[in-house]
Amino acid sequence: MIKAPVGLQDLRRKMYLKAKAENSWRFWGLYVHVCKAEVLQEAYRMAKKKNGAPGVDGVTFEAIEESGLEAFLEAIRRELVSGTYRPLRNRRREIPKDGDKVRVLGIPTLRDRVVQGAFKLILEPIFEADFQDGSYGYRPKRTAHAAVNRVAAAVVSTKTRVIDVDLMGYFDNVRHDILLGKVAERVDDARVMRVLRLILKASGRRGVPQGGVISPLLSKIYLNEVDRMLERTKRVTRRGRYHYIEYARYADDLVILVDGFRRWDWLIRAAYKRLLEELGKLDVQINRDKTQMVNLTRDETFSFVGFDFRRVKTRRGRWAVRVTPRMKARTALLRELKNVFRRHASQDT
Repeated sequence: MIKAPVGLQDLRRKMYLKAKAENSWRFWGLYVHVCKAEVLQEAYRMAKKKNGAPGVDGVTFEAIEESGLEAFLEAIRRELVSGTYRPLRNRRREIPKDGDKVRVLGIPTLRDRVVQGAFKLILEPIFEADFQDGSYGYRPKRTAHAAVNRVAAAVVSTKTRVIDVDLMGYFDNVRHDILLGKVAERVDDARVMRVLRLILKASGRRGVPQGGVISPLLSKIYLNEVDRMLERTKRVTRRGRYHYIEYARYADDLVILVDGFRRWDWLIRAAYKRLLEELGKLDVQINRDKTQMVNLTRDETFSFVGFDFRRVKTRRGRWAVRVTPRMKARTALLRELKNVFRRHASQDT
Protein backbone atom coordinates (compact mmCIF):
# COMPACT_ATOMS: atom_id res chain seq x y z
CA MET A 1 0.00 0.00 0.00
CA ILE A 2 0.99 3.68 0.05
CA LYS A 3 4.13 4.22 2.11
CA ALA A 4 3.40 6.29 5.21
CA PRO A 5 4.80 6.96 8.71
CA VAL A 6 5.06 3.84 10.87
CA GLY A 7 2.11 4.68 13.14
CA LEU A 8 -0.18 5.21 10.17
CA GLN A 9 1.16 2.11 8.42
CA ASP A 10 0.35 0.00 11.49
CA LEU A 11 -3.17 1.43 11.68
CA ARG A 12 -3.83 0.75 8.01
CA ARG A 13 -2.47 -2.78 8.29
CA LYS A 14 -4.68 -3.56 11.31
CA MET A 15 -7.73 -2.17 9.54
CA TYR A 16 -7.00 -4.25 6.43
CA LEU A 17 -6.57 -7.46 8.45
CA LYS A 18 -9.80 -6.81 10.37
CA ALA A 19 -11.72 -6.12 7.16
CA LYS A 20 -10.26 -9.23 5.53
CA ALA A 21 -11.12 -11.43 8.48
CA GLU A 22 -14.69 -10.13 8.89
CA ASN A 23 -16.28 -9.21 5.58
CA SER A 24 -19.44 -7.80 7.17
CA TRP A 25 -17.76 -5.71 9.88
CA ARG A 26 -18.70 -2.01 9.90
CA PHE A 27 -15.91 0.26 11.10
CA TRP A 28 -16.68 3.04 13.57
CA GLY A 29 -14.50 5.78 15.08
CA LEU A 30 -12.76 6.45 11.77
CA TYR A 31 -13.23 10.23 11.76
CA VAL A 32 -10.84 10.63 14.69
CA HIS A 33 -8.07 9.09 12.60
CA VAL A 34 -8.86 11.31 9.60
CA CYS A 35 -8.31 14.37 11.80
CA LYS A 36 -4.93 13.27 13.16
CA ALA A 37 -1.97 15.55 12.38
CA GLU A 38 0.16 12.69 10.99
CA VAL A 39 -2.62 11.64 8.61
CA LEU A 40 -3.06 15.20 7.30
CA GLN A 41 0.73 15.56 6.97
CA GLU A 42 0.92 12.35 4.92
CA ALA A 43 -2.03 13.47 2.79
CA TYR A 44 -0.22 16.75 2.07
CA ARG A 45 2.99 14.88 1.18
CA MET A 46 1.03 12.70 -1.26
CA ALA A 47 -0.60 15.75 -2.85
CA LYS A 48 2.70 17.60 -3.23
CA LYS A 49 4.37 14.54 -4.74
CA LYS A 50 1.82 14.64 -7.58
CA ASN A 51 2.40 18.40 -7.94
CA GLY A 52 -0.96 19.11 -9.54
CA ALA A 53 -2.35 22.45 -10.63
CA PRO A 54 -4.11 24.72 -8.10
CA GLY A 55 -7.89 24.71 -7.68
CA VAL A 56 -10.41 27.56 -7.96
CA ASP A 57 -8.75 29.52 -5.14
CA GLY A 58 -5.42 29.66 -6.99
CA VAL A 59 -3.44 28.60 -3.90
CA THR A 60 -0.16 26.82 -4.74
CA PHE A 61 2.16 24.61 -2.72
CA GLU A 62 4.73 27.41 -2.70
CA ALA A 63 2.22 29.85 -1.22
CA ILE A 64 1.21 27.36 1.47
CA GLU A 65 4.78 26.71 2.55
CA GLU A 66 5.69 30.40 2.50
CA SER A 67 2.79 31.12 4.84
CA GLY A 68 3.55 28.10 7.02
CA LEU A 69 2.64 24.48 6.37
CA GLU A 70 1.90 23.68 10.01
CA ALA A 71 -0.60 26.52 10.25
CA PHE A 72 -2.25 25.40 7.00
CA LEU A 73 -2.71 21.82 8.21
CA GLU A 74 -3.81 22.92 11.67
CA ALA A 75 -6.51 25.11 10.12
CA ILE A 76 -7.80 22.10 8.18
CA ARG A 77 -7.73 19.96 11.30
CA ARG A 78 -9.72 22.54 13.29
CA GLU A 79 -12.36 22.74 10.55
CA LEU A 80 -12.70 18.97 10.47
CA VAL A 81 -12.89 18.62 14.26
CA SER A 82 -15.41 21.45 14.63
CA GLY A 83 -17.56 20.20 11.74
CA THR A 84 -17.21 23.48 9.82
CA TYR A 85 -15.24 22.06 6.89
CA ARG A 86 -16.87 22.70 3.51
CA PRO A 87 -15.11 21.77 0.24
CA LEU A 88 -14.92 24.39 -2.49
CA ARG A 89 -16.21 23.60 -5.97
CA ASN A 90 -13.80 21.83 -8.30
CA ARG A 91 -12.04 23.73 -11.06
CA ARG A 92 -13.08 22.37 -14.45
CA ARG A 93 -10.40 21.58 -16.99
CA GLU A 94 -11.09 20.09 -20.41
CA ILE A 95 -8.67 17.55 -21.91
CA PRO A 96 -9.05 16.92 -25.69
CA LYS A 97 -10.02 13.39 -26.80
CA ASP A 98 -10.55 11.73 -30.16
CA GLY A 99 -13.33 12.97 -32.41
CA ASP A 100 -13.43 16.55 -31.08
CA LYS A 101 -14.56 15.23 -27.70
CA VAL A 102 -13.21 16.34 -24.34
CA ARG A 103 -12.69 14.72 -20.97
CA VAL A 104 -13.57 17.06 -18.11
CA LEU A 105 -11.32 16.98 -15.06
CA GLY A 106 -12.56 18.29 -11.72
CA ILE A 107 -9.55 19.71 -9.91
CA PRO A 108 -10.00 20.29 -6.15
CA THR A 109 -8.14 22.97 -4.23
CA LEU A 110 -4.99 21.88 -2.39
CA ARG A 111 -6.87 22.18 0.90
CA ASP A 112 -9.57 19.83 -0.37
CA ARG A 113 -6.95 17.49 -1.83
CA VAL A 114 -5.42 17.12 1.63
CA VAL A 115 -8.81 16.28 3.13
CA GLN A 116 -9.59 13.77 0.39
CA GLY A 117 -6.13 12.25 0.82
CA ALA A 118 -6.74 11.84 4.57
CA PHE A 119 -10.04 10.08 3.93
CA LYS A 120 -8.39 7.85 1.34
CA LEU A 121 -5.62 6.85 3.75
CA ILE A 122 -8.16 5.73 6.34
CA LEU A 123 -10.79 4.16 4.06
CA GLU A 124 -8.55 2.48 1.49
CA PRO A 125 -7.35 -0.49 3.61
CA ILE A 126 -10.95 -1.36 4.55
CA PHE A 127 -12.18 -1.56 0.97
CA GLU A 128 -8.93 -2.96 -0.40
CA ALA A 129 -9.77 -6.09 1.60
CA ASP A 130 -13.04 -6.36 -0.35
CA PHE A 131 -11.73 -5.79 -3.88
CA GLN A 132 -11.45 -8.76 -6.23
CA ASP A 133 -8.43 -10.28 -7.96
CA GLY A 134 -9.51 -9.11 -11.41
CA SER A 135 -9.60 -5.43 -10.43
CA TYR A 136 -6.36 -3.55 -11.16
CA GLY A 137 -6.99 0.17 -11.60
CA TYR A 138 -5.32 2.49 -9.07
CA ARG A 139 -4.72 -0.21 -6.49
CA PRO A 140 -1.58 -0.59 -4.34
CA LYS A 141 1.02 -2.85 -5.97
CA ARG A 142 -1.24 -3.53 -8.97
CA THR A 143 -0.20 -2.18 -12.35
CA ALA A 144 -1.69 -1.91 -15.81
CA HIS A 145 1.02 -4.29 -17.05
CA ALA A 146 -0.13 -6.92 -14.54
CA ALA A 147 -3.67 -6.56 -15.92
CA VAL A 148 -2.31 -6.97 -19.47
CA ASN A 149 -0.45 -10.12 -18.42
CA ARG A 150 -3.62 -11.56 -16.88
CA VAL A 151 -5.52 -11.05 -20.12
CA ALA A 152 -2.66 -12.43 -22.25
CA ALA A 153 -2.46 -15.56 -20.05
CA ALA A 154 -6.20 -16.10 -20.48
CA VAL A 155 -5.89 -15.92 -24.28
CA VAL A 156 -3.01 -18.41 -24.25
CA SER A 157 -5.15 -20.81 -22.19
CA THR A 158 -7.74 -20.92 -25.05
CA LYS A 159 -10.10 -18.24 -23.76
CA THR A 160 -10.59 -16.85 -27.23
CA ARG A 161 -14.14 -15.46 -27.05
CA VAL A 162 -14.02 -11.92 -25.67
CA ILE A 163 -16.59 -9.41 -24.49
CA ASP A 164 -14.85 -6.05 -24.88
CA VAL A 165 -16.94 -3.72 -22.70
CA ASP A 166 -17.14 0.04 -23.08
CA LEU A 167 -18.97 1.86 -20.27
CA MET A 168 -20.74 5.05 -21.28
CA GLY A 169 -19.56 8.13 -19.36
CA TYR A 170 -18.95 6.03 -16.26
CA PHE A 171 -17.24 8.57 -13.98
CA ASP A 172 -19.76 11.30 -14.81
CA ASN A 173 -22.79 9.13 -14.05
CA VAL A 174 -22.05 7.50 -10.69
CA ARG A 175 -25.13 7.94 -8.50
CA HIS A 176 -24.22 9.43 -5.13
CA ASP A 177 -26.99 7.67 -3.22
CA ILE A 178 -25.92 4.23 -4.45
CA LEU A 179 -22.24 4.96 -3.84
CA LEU A 180 -22.78 6.24 -0.30
CA GLY A 181 -24.93 3.18 0.43
CA LYS A 182 -22.04 0.93 -0.61
CA VAL A 183 -19.60 2.87 1.58
CA ALA A 184 -22.02 2.61 4.51
CA GLU A 185 -21.94 -1.19 4.24
CA ARG A 186 -18.45 -0.97 5.74
CA VAL A 187 -18.47 2.41 7.51
CA ASP A 188 -20.53 3.12 10.62
CA ASP A 189 -19.43 6.71 11.20
CA ALA A 190 -21.89 9.55 10.56
CA ARG A 191 -19.18 12.23 10.39
CA VAL A 192 -17.24 10.33 7.73
CA MET A 193 -20.40 9.87 5.67
CA ARG A 194 -21.31 13.55 6.05
CA VAL A 195 -17.98 14.81 4.67
CA LEU A 196 -18.00 12.25 1.85
CA ARG A 197 -21.43 13.53 0.88
CA LEU A 198 -20.08 17.11 0.80
CA ILE A 199 -17.10 16.05 -1.32
CA LEU A 200 -19.39 14.40 -3.85
CA LYS A 201 -21.74 17.39 -3.97
CA ALA A 202 -18.78 19.65 -4.81
CA SER A 203 -18.55 17.81 -8.15
CA GLY A 204 -22.23 18.21 -9.01
CA ARG A 205 -25.42 16.22 -8.51
CA ARG A 206 -23.98 13.07 -10.04
CA GLY A 207 -20.59 11.48 -10.79
CA VAL A 208 -17.15 11.45 -9.22
CA PRO A 209 -14.65 14.04 -10.47
CA GLN A 210 -11.79 12.77 -12.63
CA GLY A 211 -8.99 14.57 -10.83
CA GLY A 212 -10.19 14.08 -7.25
CA VAL A 213 -7.81 12.29 -4.89
CA ILE A 214 -10.48 9.98 -3.50
CA SER A 215 -12.32 9.45 -6.81
CA PRO A 216 -10.40 6.31 -7.89
CA LEU A 217 -11.21 4.60 -4.58
CA LEU A 218 -14.90 5.55 -4.77
CA SER A 219 -15.17 4.41 -8.39
CA LYS A 220 -13.70 1.00 -7.45
CA ILE A 221 -16.18 0.63 -4.59
CA TYR A 222 -19.03 1.39 -7.01
CA LEU A 223 -18.11 -1.39 -9.47
CA ASN A 224 -16.93 -3.97 -6.95
CA GLU A 225 -20.20 -5.91 -7.11
CA VAL A 226 -19.66 -6.41 -10.85
CA ASP A 227 -16.27 -7.98 -10.07
CA ARG A 228 -17.86 -10.18 -7.40
CA MET A 229 -20.41 -11.43 -9.91
CA LEU A 230 -17.64 -12.39 -12.33
CA GLU A 231 -15.68 -14.13 -9.57
CA ARG A 232 -18.79 -16.16 -8.66
CA THR A 233 -19.20 -17.10 -12.32
CA LYS A 234 -15.60 -18.34 -12.39
CA ARG A 235 -16.17 -20.49 -9.31
CA VAL A 236 -19.42 -22.15 -10.35
CA THR A 237 -18.17 -23.05 -13.85
CA ARG A 238 -14.73 -24.26 -12.77
CA ARG A 239 -13.58 -27.83 -13.31
CA GLY A 240 -10.61 -28.72 -11.16
CA ARG A 241 -8.06 -25.96 -11.53
CA TYR A 242 -9.33 -24.78 -14.89
CA HIS A 243 -11.59 -21.74 -15.20
CA TYR A 244 -13.69 -21.42 -18.34
CA ILE A 245 -14.11 -17.69 -17.87
CA GLU A 246 -11.69 -14.91 -16.94
CA TYR A 247 -11.94 -11.15 -16.65
CA ALA A 248 -9.83 -8.10 -15.97
CA ARG A 249 -10.91 -4.57 -15.11
CA TYR A 250 -8.81 -1.42 -14.96
CA ALA A 251 -11.06 1.41 -13.74
CA ASP A 252 -13.84 1.52 -16.36
CA ASP A 253 -11.96 -0.65 -18.89
CA LEU A 254 -13.36 -4.20 -18.69
CA VAL A 255 -12.83 -7.38 -20.73
CA ILE A 256 -14.41 -10.80 -20.16
CA LEU A 257 -12.82 -13.85 -21.80
CA VAL A 258 -14.53 -17.23 -22.27
CA ASP A 259 -13.21 -20.60 -23.40
CA GLY A 260 -13.43 -20.85 -27.19
CA PHE A 261 -14.91 -24.37 -27.29
CA ARG A 262 -18.43 -24.24 -28.77
CA ARG A 263 -20.04 -25.90 -25.75
CA TRP A 264 -19.32 -22.69 -23.78
CA ASP A 265 -21.26 -20.38 -26.11
CA TRP A 266 -24.01 -20.30 -23.48
CA LEU A 267 -21.50 -18.94 -20.95
CA ILE A 268 -20.74 -15.95 -23.16
CA ARG A 269 -24.43 -15.10 -23.39
CA ALA A 270 -25.00 -15.72 -19.68
CA ALA A 271 -22.02 -13.59 -18.62
CA TYR A 272 -23.15 -10.73 -20.84
CA LYS A 273 -26.70 -10.93 -19.51
CA ARG A 274 -25.53 -10.94 -15.89
CA LEU A 275 -23.19 -8.03 -16.61
CA LEU A 276 -26.07 -5.95 -17.93
CA GLU A 277 -28.14 -6.85 -14.86
CA GLU A 278 -25.43 -5.77 -12.43
CA LEU A 279 -24.71 -2.56 -14.34
CA GLY A 280 -28.45 -1.86 -14.43
CA LYS A 281 -28.58 -1.95 -10.63
CA LEU A 282 -25.90 0.77 -10.64
CA ASP A 283 -27.62 2.80 -13.36
CA VAL A 284 -24.50 2.37 -15.53
CA GLN A 285 -24.98 2.09 -19.29
CA ILE A 286 -22.74 0.38 -21.82
CA ASN A 287 -21.87 1.95 -25.13
CA ARG A 288 -23.42 -0.61 -27.48
CA ASP A 289 -21.64 0.87 -30.50
CA LYS A 290 -18.22 0.27 -28.92
CA THR A 291 -18.90 -2.84 -26.85
CA GLN A 292 -18.11 -5.84 -29.05
CA MET A 293 -18.01 -9.62 -29.10
CA VAL A 294 -14.64 -10.76 -30.41
CA ASN A 295 -13.61 -14.20 -31.68
CA LEU A 296 -9.82 -14.42 -31.65
CA THR A 297 -9.85 -17.66 -33.67
CA ARG A 298 -11.08 -15.56 -36.62
CA ASP A 299 -8.07 -13.24 -36.45
CA GLU A 300 -10.13 -10.53 -34.74
CA THR A 301 -8.57 -8.20 -32.17
CA PHE A 302 -9.58 -6.26 -29.08
CA SER A 303 -8.05 -3.51 -26.96
CA PHE A 304 -7.45 -3.20 -23.24
CA VAL A 305 -5.65 -0.43 -21.27
CA GLY A 306 -4.01 0.96 -24.39
CA PHE A 307 -2.87 -2.36 -25.91
CA ASP A 308 -4.16 -4.38 -28.85
CA PHE A 309 -4.42 -8.18 -28.44
CA ARG A 310 -4.21 -10.66 -31.31
CA ARG A 311 -3.93 -14.46 -31.26
CA VAL A 312 -0.95 -15.68 -33.34
CA LYS A 313 1.03 -18.84 -34.00
CA THR A 314 4.67 -19.14 -33.00
CA ARG A 315 7.38 -20.60 -35.22
CA ARG A 316 6.91 -23.88 -33.36
CA GLY A 317 3.26 -23.95 -34.34
CA ARG A 318 1.88 -23.11 -30.89
CA TRP A 319 -0.79 -20.52 -30.23
CA ALA A 320 0.36 -17.36 -28.46
CA VAL A 321 -0.82 -13.79 -28.10
CA ARG A 322 0.69 -10.65 -29.58
CA VAL A 323 0.30 -7.56 -27.42
CA THR A 324 1.15 -4.22 -29.00
CA PRO A 325 0.60 -0.61 -27.90
CA ARG A 326 -2.29 1.03 -29.72
CA MET A 327 -1.40 3.51 -32.46
CA LYS A 328 -2.83 6.33 -30.36
CA ALA A 329 -0.50 5.47 -27.46
CA ARG A 330 2.51 5.12 -29.75
CA THR A 331 1.80 8.47 -31.40
CA ALA A 332 1.48 10.18 -28.01
CA LEU A 333 4.77 8.65 -26.84
CA LEU A 334 6.61 9.74 -29.99
CA ARG A 335 5.21 13.24 -29.64
CA GLU A 336 6.41 13.42 -26.03
CA LEU A 337 9.87 12.11 -26.99
CA LYS A 338 10.15 14.75 -29.69
CA ASN A 339 9.33 17.45 -27.15
CA VAL A 340 11.96 16.08 -24.74
CA PHE A 341 14.63 15.94 -27.45
CA ARG A 342 13.73 19.45 -28.60
CA ARG A 343 14.08 20.84 -25.07
CA HIS A 344 17.45 19.18 -24.60
CA ALA A 345 18.85 19.83 -28.09
CA SER A 346 22.50 20.91 -28.15
CA GLN A 347 23.04 24.63 -28.40
CA ASP A 348 26.06 26.45 -29.84
CA THR A 349 28.01 28.33 -27.21
